[in-house]
Amino acid sequence: MMRAKSMRCDALESVRRFLTHQYSLLYFLVMVAGALSTKKAVALFHALSDETRLALLDRLKDGEQCVCELTDAMKSGQSRLSFHLKVLKDAGLVEDRRDGRWMYYSLRTQAIEELEDLVDFLKKAAKAASLARRCC
Repeated sequence: MMRAKSMRCDALESVRRFLTHQYSLLYFLVMVAGALSTKKAVALFHALSDETRLALLDRLKDGEQCVCELTDAMKSGQSRLSFHLKVLKDAGLVEDRRDGRWMYYSLRTQAIEELEDLVDFLKKAAKAASLARRCC
């Protein structure tokens, strides 16, 4: 009787270990097939990590603006804003268009969707990780 119970416990432990590894494998696959590459995520978070760039995004949420309007509104030099706008553009958060000698900037709605996808991905990965039991 004791031997049968011990065998059942061993079998259950094997199944538990197998499922734990399956959760780990699923978590890994989710990470590999994630919404954005690590390089893209780093660029996005870098672009969002500066107060001036966040203020620029806030100004652009109402629509396209000329760099001269942004310079006046932010009370900042054009070269300083151009640097920050380039970081935002390189991250894919804003797009520009030239009209004569003026540059106009606007938010890329696709970039906002990518950010939402990244946050959703991180939420799902955190849930998957919490389901997987760690033995140590």
